Amino acid sequence: MKRVFGVIGLGRFGFNVAKTLAEGGAEVIACDIDEEKVKQISELVHQAFILDATDERALKESGIANADTVIVSIGENIEASILVVVQLMELKVKEIIAKAVNPLHGKVLERLGISRVIHPERDMAIRLAHSLLVGGFIEEIPIAENYSIFEMLPPERLHHKTLKELDLRRRHDMTVLAIKRGEKLMANPSGDEKILPNDILVVLGNIEKISLL
Repeated sequence: MKRVFGVIGLGRFGFNVAKTLAEGGAEVIACDIDEEKVKQISELVHQAFILDATDERALKESGIANADTVIVSIGENIEASILVVVQLMELKVKEIIAKAVNPLHGKVLERLGISRVIHPERDMAIRLAHSLLVGGFIEEIPIAENYSIFEMLPPERLHHKTLKELDLRRRHDMTVLAIKRGEKLMANPSGDEKILPNDILVVLGNIEKISLL
C-alpha cells in the first residue's frame, strides 16, 4: 500500500518535495492558495487543491489531514504556518514536518512537538561548509548533534592501508560502515580490508575530527 503524503505550500521547497515524492511512487496531495502554483503541480501529483490551509474545514475536505505525513512548507507567513500546524495536530495527523523560515519560527514549531522541523537555508549552509572541510565529500546525512553519516572519497594518506592499520575509530572517532568499490558494496568491512584510491567510504563520525584526516 502506497504511503500518502500531504504538502501544504508550493513554493520552491514545497514544489520540489511534492514532485520528488510523486516521482518516487508515493501518493501526494498538494495544496496552495495560489492557483498558478497548483496548476504547475497538478499533473505531477495524485491530487492538487487551491485552498487556504488556515481554514480547518478546507483541510478536512481536501483529505490532506488523512495523509500519513504532512509537510508544511508555507513561505514567509509564520503566523499561517503555525496555525496550519496546530490545526493538523488537532486533526490527529500522524506525522507533521514543517519548514522554518528563521530560528525563532523553528523554536515555536519545536515547542509544538511536531515530528520534525526543517531549516532549508541553514541546513544547506552547514552541508556546504562540511563539504569544504571534508576532502572528497559526496553526501552527508545528519543523525545527531555534531554527528553525521558521510559518503566521501578517501584522502591520499589512507590509500593502500588497512582499516586495522589506520585505527580510525580510536584516532578520529570515526567508524567505516561500508566501502563502495565500483558496483560492489562491502558492508561492515573487516580490519584487513585495504582502502583503494577509487573507493567511496561510508563513515559515521564527528565533522571536526573527520576534517583532520
